[in-house]
Amino acid sequence: MKTKRIIFVGVGGQGNLLASRLLGEAALASGVPIKVAEVHGMAQRGGVVESSAVLGGARSPIISDGEADIIVGFEPVETLRALTKANRGTLVITSVAKLPPFTVALGQAAYPETGEVLDLIRSKVRKLVAFDAMAEALKAKNPLGVNIVLLGALTAVGDLPIKTSAVRAALETKTKKAFLEANLRCFDLGAAAALAA
Repeated sequence: MKTKRIIFVGVGGQGNLLASRLLGEAALASGVPIKVAEVHGMAQRGGVVESSAVLGGARSPIISDGEADIIVGFEPVETLRALTKANRGTLVITSVAKLPPFTVALGQAAYPETGEVLDLIRSKVRKLVAFDAMAEALKAKNPLGVNIVLLGALTAVGDLPIKTSAVRAALETKTKKAFLEANLRCFDLGAAAALAA
């Protein structure tokens, strides 16, 4: 099996780690070897959170610069920061919903124009799939479901060796029952948005 290296990057509290764990559960249920790692950083202060999932026979979950096959970004500037992991063959899936860092709120920095960020990303990779994952989560009446929206997008366009049904089954068994229906709606809306982007 060909190795596939996936980076998930976002801001603390967006559910990045849950998304990578759900992908890991689905891979294991599908018989696909996977290694998952997490870097929490300053998550509790709204800082960057990164996780990686390596599908296939890799020995390590570490993804070095230029090695990512897929980057899943929960916020456009965090996606841009992760671009060092990309190469010309990388697929980037990102939400365009902004979560400016506290330095912007304090007036110590300026948030770049989203269009410029996306143009820069697009110029460095094979394909960019960009849409507002927060808007899709709100359609599902689940504002905390951005992570599941992006997991749906990854499943739809990431060319993974994991069946969609396995990811849905992981959602059903590894997320709280009270949120299951909304999470499944988020997953389906994310898949549809990615295919349309």
